Amino acid sequence: MNLFRRRFSQSSEGDFVVRIADEERDLLEHLLPQLRELLMATSPVGDIDPAAKRLFPTAYNEDPENDVTYQELMRDQLLAARLDALDVLEATTRVERLDEDQLDSWMNCINQMRLVLGTRLDVSEEDEPTDMDPEDPNTAAMATYHYLGHLLGEILDARMR
Repeated sequence: MNLFRRRFSQSSEGDFVVRIADEERDLLEHLLPQLRELLMATSPVGDIDPAAKRLFPTAYNEDPENDVTYQELMRDQLLAARLDALDVLEATTRVERLDEDQLDSWMNCINQMRLVLGTRLDVSEEDEPTDMDPEDPNTAAMATYHYLGHLLGEILDARMR
């Protein structure tokens, strides 16, 4: 008997079976509007929330003028792609099967959520889930960050099989 059941696995039909608990789906549904709000509040240039900046990375670190031009040209495309992925995840949060494109949207959104949380929490590569202090007010957010990383890893595993 397999005690570890994958949350995502590819079926013989080629789609992906989603086996996540209702509480996990609830969490994703809770995070979606927060991510949408952050994305919609960003501007192509100027002062950008550091968490949002992580979603619209700098293309020209050494040349701010070229970077502004790049952001002005590419931001709308990046934003549209991110919002499309959010729409897909929002529409499929409760389904039990996803096609490849839908799974990619899940992966995209979960990665965005993780990047935003990691930036807000100032997470480093050395931070481990076992290092969490139950008295720290950021413990729930840090647990969510680690959960999203684990979920992302499971999606990648399913995609690569």
